[in-house]
Amino acid sequence: MRFTAPLRFATLSPLIALTLVGACAEPFEARVARFQQLPAPSGQTFTIQSRDARKAGGLEFATYANLVTQRLEAVGYRPAADPRAATLVVNFDYAVGMPRERIESTPGFGYGYGGFGPYGGFGYGGFGRRGYGGFGYGGGFGGFGYGGFGGYGGFGGYGYGPEVYSVTQYNSYVDMRINRVADNVSVFEGRAETVATTNDLTKLVPNLIAAMFTNFPGNSGQTVKVRVDTSKHAG
Repeated sequence: MRFTAPLRFATLSPLIALTLVGACAEPFEARVARFQQLPAPSGQTFTIQSRDARKAGGLEFATYANLVTQRLEAVGYRPAADPRAATLVVNFDYAVGMPRERIESTPGFGYGYGGFGPYGGFGYGGFGRRGYGGFGYGGGFGGFGYGGFGGYGGFGGYGYGPEVYSVTQYNSYVDMRINRVADNVSVFEGRAETVATTNDLTKLVPNLIAAMFTNFPGNSGQTVKVRVDTSKHAG
């Protein structure tokens, strides 16, 4: 008696599948909270300072401060030719936290199939019990043939169990406060933060700034979720 060879199905391991998914760029998402009494642009000028004295005067801070300058100019405020004559002072800061691990898992998978009887009808294969890379248990019952022998059931299918793995994440943020120079009163306080699998500030900070200035200055007292097109705002 002959047995028909079972069909073979190509499968990806969970880790390979995750790698392929990770290779697809996803929109950058940040949570943005803002409190503001910022007057509408009417000739006000600004200067930008670092809230962290250790970053003041550095090239990295100057790079991000330039991005903030561009955003403020786009909504109608002007950089002061002389910082001492500015009507607004923008205090700006950014940081990324220490790594932390998040535990995730993938579900198990099992597949079964039936074979063909050589003379009789179709056999009925059972579904494979979940296992770790081996054959599942199976085997069905043959059908009835027409004057011949009953068919044979197939073997149980391939299967694997749940897989547990960890993902390294980082919290990062940008923080911005704008004070009116005349009386040193705060007219804007904002914070944009995100959780990402990278600690690369050259990628994180430009996107967080873009999130901060989405619908700027925003509704006071609201925290909103903002999505940013990383192809436009990544460093």
